[in-house]
This record gives sequence, C-alpha cells and structure tokens, in this order.
Amino acid sequence: MSVTLLSSPLQGFTDFRFRNAFNKYFGGIDTFYAPYIRLDGKMVIKSSYQRDLLPENNTTLEVIPQVMTNDADEFLFVIKYIRELGYKELNWNLGCPYPMVTKQGMGSGLICNPQKINHILNRAHNETDVIVSMKMRMGYENPDEILEVFPILDKYPLKNIAIHARIGKQLYKGPVNLEAFQRCVNNTKHKLYYNGDITTVAKFKDMQNRFPSIDHFMIGRGLIADPFLPNMIKNNTTEYPANRWKIFSAFHDTIYQEYDAALSGPTPIKMKMLGFWEYFSQSFSNPQKTYKKIKKVSNPRAYTQAVAEILNNEK
Repeated sequence: MSVTLLSSPLQGFTDFRFRNAFNKYFGGIDTFYAPYIRLDGKMVIKSSYQRDLLPENNTTLEVIPQVMTNDADEFLFVIKYIRELGYKELNWNLGCPYPMVTKQGMGSGLICNPQKINHILNRAHNETDVIVSMKMRMGYENPDEILEVFPILDKYPLKNIAIHARIGKQLYKGPVNLEAFQRCVNNTKHKLYYNGDITTVAKFKDMQNRFPSIDHFMIGRGLIADPFLPNMIKNNTTEYPANRWKIFSAFHDTIYQEYDAALSGPTPIKMKMLGFWEYFSQSFSNPQKTYKKIKKVSNPRAYTQAVAEILNNEK
C-alpha cells in the first residue's frame, strides 16, 4: 500500500517559510496543512495569516488552509477568503488541546457539542462549494466524545478526518490511545488519517501494522524534531544521508535568515529559534546540553557560534 504523509499544522512553527525550506532540503511530505486562522469575532484576516496563504508564498507545495472557530459566520467568512485565493479545501481544527482555546469552546473543546458542529457543517455545505476536512482529537475529557459526533459527521461529504489519538486534556503528555483510535476506525464511514507520536521510522511501521486500513499519516512534532523522518519513511530506510549535518545546517541557516528578516530585533528571533531548538535538539547526541547551549545565548553572534559548535560536535 502506498503511503501519503502530511504535515500537521503547528502554530508558530509550520508557516510558509518553514514549509518551503523543509520541502527544499528534506522532502517526503505530500501535503502541508497551514496553521489555523482564528478570527475571534472580528471578521478580519490578520496580515500574518494572509502572508502564510498567499499563492506566491506557496508555489511548490500542496497547502491546505485551516480554521479554528465555533461560529458559523466566521467559518463562512474564512471560506470566502480562501476561495478567493484559489484554495478548494478548508480544514477545521477540532484538535487544539490548549486551555486558552478549549475554555472558549474551540479546538478539542468543541467536540462535546455535536449540535454546534452540525450547524456549522450544515451551513458550510449548503451555502458554499468548499471541500471540508477535519483535524480532531478523540475528545477533550474522554476518548468516547468523538463517537457521539460521528453520526453528525457522517451526514456530510467530508474529505477526511485526521485524528490525533489523544484527548485534549492530555495536551501532548502520556501515550496515544490506540484502542480508542481503533474504535474510531470502526465507527465512521469517513476516511481517517492517523496522527500522534510518529517520531521514528520504527514507530511509523508500528502504526502502519496496527492500522492496516490507514494509508494517510500525519506527522507533527516529530517532523520538526527529525526533519529527515518523512523522507526516510517514504524510502523505507533508517539510514541518514552521509551529509546529514550539512543538509540540516543549510536548512537551519535558511529559516534563520528568513525569520531574522521578518522579525524585529534580536529577542524575537532568539525566541523563535529557541522554539525550534526545543525540537531540533532531540535529534542530537546530547539533547539537554544542546538545548541549554542555545538557551544561554544572548545575541545573534553568540547564537551563530553556538549553532556552529553544536553541528561540529556531530560531525
């Protein structure tokens, strides 16, 4: 069975700068999901969201926009916006686990409200021609919440449902719940994508063997921690290229320069890259020491020197 790999949208990480550099240096991802658009009732698309979805910033990739909302008018507003840009599909985020989102009844905090989900999907499918797909957790409080929503979702011609095999309350802690994901497979007519803890080729194979009917797998944090992972999965290998660190260095320098040009001052670029290094460091021989070295830097010159020392230690 051929496998399709998708990049999970990670707010603050997988914008067009990251996506384009990732595709150039590593490859292996068939489709990228853009981080969610959130309106908060203002019916205004922020400039950062606009830049992220501009066709000229996504010329070499298949990108699917995503929205996070619990309001039908907002949903339709975003549909109109992305359709004007030429996008045919909109992904709806019912997966975000963070309390600042879920307490407002959005992300995974909306899964317990099938009536509202039905209302929004009904308007989207009756008033627009957009293709809707879903990104979900299995619930917020418990993994059976999604089972109550499936009868609603089955009424609509959704393209797919990508399910992160955790509940919202877990955030990213604790194991994925594979038994609960199997119940999802058994209880919906829709095509499911698997998401959750694909961080190595071995773990991918475990999931592939566990769920033989699934042929679409979404990779989130694992893609940042080990950018070579998708291509290694596609090529069925655990061997890194001989010039691994040279490739990583070129990728790192590209995104650093892009973000440095887009952000104002040394503090924002340090915080941006520190976020990436929280994941990058996991692929290095001493993750804790690597991350600590980056965290200690106080200026761009020190940062550049620290990165060079980290990479030299791996050669």
